[in-house]
Amino acid sequence: MSVHPSEGSKVKRVTTHQLQMMKTRGEKIAMLTAYDYSMARIVDEAGIDVILVGDSASNVMAGHETTLPITLDQMIYHASSVVRAISRAFVIVDIPFGSYQGNSSEALKSSIRIMKESGAHGVKVEGGEEIQQSVERIVNAGVPVMGHLGLTPQSIYQFGTYTVRAKEKAEAEKLLRDAKILEESGCFAIVLEKVPADLAKEVSSQINIPTIGIGAGGGTDGQVLVLHDMLGITKDFQPRFLRRYADLANIMNDAVGHFIKDVKSNDFPNEDESY
Repeated sequence: MSVHPSEGSKVKRVTTHQLQMMKTRGEKIAMLTAYDYSMARIVDEAGIDVILVGDSASNVMAGHETTLPITLDQMIYHASSVVRAISRAFVIVDIPFGSYQGNSSEALKSSIRIMKESGAHGVKVEGGEEIQQSVERIVNAGVPVMGHLGLTPQSIYQFGTYTVRAKEKAEAEKLLRDAKILEESGCFAIVLEKVPADLAKEVSSQINIPTIGIGAGGGTDGQVLVLHDMLGITKDFQPRFLRRYADLANIMNDAVGHFIKDVKSNDFPNEDESY
C-alpha cells in the first residue's frame, strides 16, 4: 500500500518534473548546500528549490583540505539531518569519493543506502562517459541522478589545481559529449562547475535537462553555491564566482564576544533571566 500526501497540503514539494518544467519555461533554479537540521530548515523555509548535501561537508563541517576524506556513513548522517528539516526542497546527496567509482554494483549499493537510510530524493555523481554504466544502473533502480562535469573536486589530485576547466577545444568537446551521455543515461540535471560561460551556455542549449552552474556564468538553468561561503561564514575561500550575501562570521564573532564580556562582568544572567 502506498501513502500519498493529501491534496490539501499547503506545501508543494519540488520534484524532478517541476525542475524540468522550470527549464522549459525559462525559470531559473536556485540551489544551495546544507549539512544539518537547523541550517536546512532556514534554507527550506526561505523557498530554495534544491538542497545539495554536498561532500563539501568534508571542508566546511570537518575542516579537511579536500572532499575526499568524507565517508558514505558520514554523508548519510548529514543527509538524514537535512531531510528531517525540509518540507519543500528537493534534496540531493553527493555520493562520496570511493563509493561509486569502482564498479556499477558498488555505485548502486551506495545509492540505495543513501536513499533508504537518509530519505533523500536523489544522488549526485561526478564524471561523464567513464561512469555511464553506473548512472544507468542507478537510474534503472528508480533513483534520480544528478551529474557533475567541469571541475570535479573528487578528482582534484588528478587535475592538480582548482582552475577553470574545458578552456581548450578538446576538453570542451569532451564536456559537451559527456553532458549528452549523462542525459541519455537518465540524469535529470547536471552541475557545471568552473567552466567558461560560453561553453556552459552552449551545453545548456544542447541538452534538454536542466544545468546548474557554479562558476559557469549566467547561461545555465540555475545556480548553486556552498551555503557557508555565500553567508560569509567561511573567510579563506574567495573565488571569482562567489557572491557573499551576508557577513555572518563577524556577526557571530561579535555575539560571542559580547556573551563572554557579559559573563565575565556578571551581567549575564540578570534577574529577569533567572528563576
